[in-house]
Amino acid sequence: MARPHIVIVGAGFGGLSAAAGLAGADADVTVIDRHNYHLFQPLLYQVATAGLSPAQIAQPIRSILRKAPNVRVIMDSVTGVDRHRRVVSLEDGEVPYDTLVLATGSRHAYFGHDEWENVAPGLKTIDDATGLRRRILSAFEHAEESSDPEARRRFLTFVVIGAGPTGVEMAGAIAELAHVALRHDFRTINPRDARIVLVEAGPRVLAAFPPTLSESALRSLERLHVEVRLGKPVAECDERGVTIGDERLEASTIIWAAGVASSRAAQWLDVEKDRVGRVVVGPDLTVPGHPEIFVIGDTAHATGSDGQPLPGLAPVAKQQGGYVARVLRARIGGRAAPGAFRYRNYGAMATIGRRAAVADFGWLKVDGTLAWLLWGLIHVTFLIGFRNRFVVLFDWLWSYATFQSGVRLITGPGSH
Repeated sequence: MARPHIVIVGAGFGGLSAAAGLAGADADVTVIDRHNYHLFQPLLYQVATAGLSPAQIAQPIRSILRKAPNVRVIMDSVTGVDRHRRVVSLEDGEVPYDTLVLATGSRHAYFGHDEWENVAPGLKTIDDATGLRRRILSAFEHAEESSDPEARRRFLTFVVIGAGPTGVEMAGAIAELAHVALRHDFRTINPRDARIVLVEAGPRVLAAFPPTLSESALRSLERLHVEVRLGKPVAECDERGVTIGDERLEASTIIWAAGVASSRAAQWLDVEKDRVGRVVVGPDLTVPGHPEIFVIGDTAHATGSDGQPLPGLAPVAKQQGGYVARVLRARIGGRAAPGAFRYRNYGAMATIGRRAAVADFGWLKVDGTLAWLLWGLIHVTFLIGFRNRFVVLFDWLWSYATFQSGVRLITGPGSH
């Protein structure tokens, strides 16, 4: 009897957890991803702000799964799924499946203003991060070269749209880059003249955190000289700057951190989806009526014990991937499957520059230096590979001791 073939699309936190959980199972597993590496997205903003290099937060998928002989990896882009024929369509062919796990993540959402993407890029991939690093560092170079005070002010103005964890972390990191790491590097300009503006349509930063921690994060941002604009959405966005409410702000660098939308998985499957495009799944993370199709991570609309949709966070995806692996192992072994998926919320964290962070563990709420130390420890622990953990920890310690940022390289198209 042929062994079942399990296809996992996406090697993010969810897909990789599912693949690792199926290592050694009596099944053939195929992992498909358009990249050959797994990316630790929570530290992507540090690549964008020249704190870390891409290699420090990414690991080849084949290397991670090298001890799983029943798992093979295909680097290709998925173009569709035929759930009737049970086939995944790729740019270079097709892959049949008995069981399908979709863990395709999310993409930027511009709320009906897709034309803003070219002038206000988001942060989801290594290419996004290196592109933003190029924009940020080039802005200082252009300011140094410019003799026009108005142009210089525009080059030294950075706008971050969205005050969730990514936006707060980006704004804090750019402020530290300007006020600390670059402070002695230029002759014509003073990098400390840089203006960092964080824009949030809602009433407070880090809206998913308790109000006390939001207030703490706001104070930390203000200490870093970040201007925070609350309660006013961005009305216009172009290559010259943004319009916030009725105010026009000239800026050469605009960063989008305001929202995400799901991948096209719901369109591939032609099944029910929510307003942001996530596939509505059952308690066991399968598509209703299709027990052979699992959808997890940012791609899935799964509800928690309170009936609310689970957030698009790495811990959610990791736990869902592990759960799917247990369900499939039970099926393969002819055992009863585990009960419905239950997410265990171990807390949420966000960092705001050096020695400032907020952490909400439910029963314990921490801010300041202690939260920052916990944030660093937890993120280093979650990195894949001893080398990455050691190098990132060393770089952080070096930057903390010397006030220097690590990888201030301007590379790629348009770098000059």
